[in-house]
Amino acid sequence: MRKLVLALALAMPLHQAVAEEISSVYVETRTEADCVVFDKAGADDGDYANMVCPGYRGYPVLVFSADLRVSVFYGFPPADFADIPWQSFETFNRNAGKAEWRISSHDGKVIPFATIRRWYVQSDPAEGDKEIEVLVVAKVGQPGKADGCVVALVLATGEPKANELARKIADEQVRDFACGSDERVMVGDPMPVFDSQGKTKN
Repeated sequence: MRKLVLALALAMPLHQAVAEEISSVYVETRTEADCVVFDKAGADDGDYANMVCPGYRGYPVLVFSADLRVSVFYGFPPADFADIPWQSFETFNRNAGKAEWRISSHDGKVIPFATIRRWYVQSDPAEGDKEIEVLVVAKVGQPGKADGCVVALVLATGEPKANELARKIADEQVRDFACGSDERVMVGDPMPVFDSQGKTKN
């Protein structure tokens, strides 16, 4: 019987023996409890704060907040933090404390390659506190590459399959996405205006 089992194992195609597995891990970012502020506005510098927070297995999360808006970078950033683009919605916004990290397990390596986080975006200042929910899919910056950025926006308000769509985009498009040159994926309409032209304040 042992010989039969061994023979069957050896006969398995290589791709079955080392097939990639993709899973989700949920990590909460508690800015007040877990994050360290490394820069903030002075008395005459407006209102902004930059924080570094724990992410997944040593991958950090950088949170930049200014004027009731938030920009988040996942993973290893460029050496010069000034090169991190400001990526947030044009109107006032906030995001859920918990993010879904998509994890690739393959050949003994475990690599987080994407995150999905729910954002709450003010739809129109004239409408008061009314918010639109959007799932933001981001690429995680890898060591030595610093290639993190927002890859896709999936409108979640009124879309029951938004989470499935966001995971599909994360798994199939994030790793080949070229930050700074590829066009961001937009799913849903009307989508709040997303601003990624400026730089974070450092």
